[in-house]
Amino acid sequence: MTTLLWGVLPYVTFALLVAGLVWRHRYDRFGWTTRSSQVYESRLLNIASPAFHYGILFVLVGHLVGLFVPESWTHSLGVSEHAYHLLSLYGGTAAGALTVAGIALLIYRRRTNAPVFRATTANDKLMYVVLLGAIVLGMVAKLTHVSGDGYDYRRSIAPWARSLFTLQPDLDRMTGVPVLYQIHAVVGMALIALVPYTRLVHMFSAPVQYLFRPYLVYRSRDPRDLGPRPERRGWEKTGS
Repeated sequence: MTTLLWGVLPYVTFALLVAGLVWRHRYDRFGWTTRSSQVYESRLLNIASPAFHYGILFVLVGHLVGLFVPESWTHSLGVSEHAYHLLSLYGGTAAGALTVAGIALLIYRRRTNAPVFRATTANDKLMYVVLLGAIVLGMVAKLTHVSGDGYDYRRSIAPWARSLFTLQPDLDRMTGVPVLYQIHAVVGMALIALVPYTRLVHMFSAPVQYLFRPYLVYRSRDPRDLGPRPERRGWEKTGS
């Protein structure tokens, strides 16, 4: 079971993620979308959507730092284990709570708004269950080990996660990991595998290039200039 969960399942998850993205991009490009329901209702969506997206972004950054930034790096920056634990505990809990609040509002909106509910598929319901389960399990696992410096997952789960990229999974690191953390990891892998097959796939279409596009300059028109503008040299009409 140890080999199956921590030595096989991560690569199955990665294979499903890559295969799903390739298949979706090749055969379902028009379905690669959030399938927005804003046209049906926007008041609650304008609250729930930012709460969810900002929350999940902070959760993702926290996981990337916790799993892939070695403990020695933070120590070299002068961050003690206790300080890191407090930051992880309070920052992670706040991000998780914001994410859960956003998801709860989104679910409430879908359940109480008839047109939005009719546009909800079984795929969406499964996605909400797995996503909410992963977030809540992570919060519960963290809050269960709050005494002292808490559970130091950077000496067990983090080295195991990094070892996956060398194709030599360090299975011994996962021995003795609290059960809640193990369940959280398994549900998290299930969520990653589901991403290409749900509306969550839109995260891979984030308009990053928007940050680097040329500036668009807008200017208001002079109220006195309501008539045709006089032609200027170099801007004559074609054929004149």
